[in-house]
Amino acid sequence: RIGLQLRATLENITRLRAEGEDFRWYLKLKCGNCGEVSEKWQYLRLMDSAPLKGGRGSATMVQKCKLCSRENSIDILSQTIKPYNAEDSEKFKTIVEFECRGLEPVDFQLQAGFAAEGAESGTPFNDINLLEKDWNDYDEKTKESVGIYEVTHKFVKC
Repeated sequence: RIGLQLRATLENITRLRAEGEDFRWYLKLKCGNCGEVSEKWQYLRLMDSAPLKGGRGSATMVQKCKLCSRENSIDILSQTIKPYNAEDSEKFKTIVEFECRGLEPVDFQLQAGFAAEGAESGTPFNDINLLEKDWNDYDEKTKESVGIYEVTHKFVKC
């Protein structure tokens, strides 16, 4: 199991989270057998499921390594998806865990599909795009600017 940890500076905002079953977790994956790393970003979604060879259930993604032809899989553990809250600001927090069988995430790209809410007002902010690692807006209810800054990530073994 590998956890994806996020760290960001939150300004007047809380409950930053991956929104919906169709949220795309963009990853670069490494084959645990031969060490080949995918050149392109690949995404995982909760709503996706592929059967494992030999009828051993399913995983979010099953793929054959281009180099060594080994079948590997990775699964999003839906019960581990957590919001990043105001009190987590500037600290690393695990926001999702992946069950990895032969595939290991080595990089993560933040993109669109995040949601959050105003820390004081509860104002919803949807479709937040963190590709630039910074995002800001204005909360009409509190007449304050809101923002997410200096977003970084790392992977940890769980």
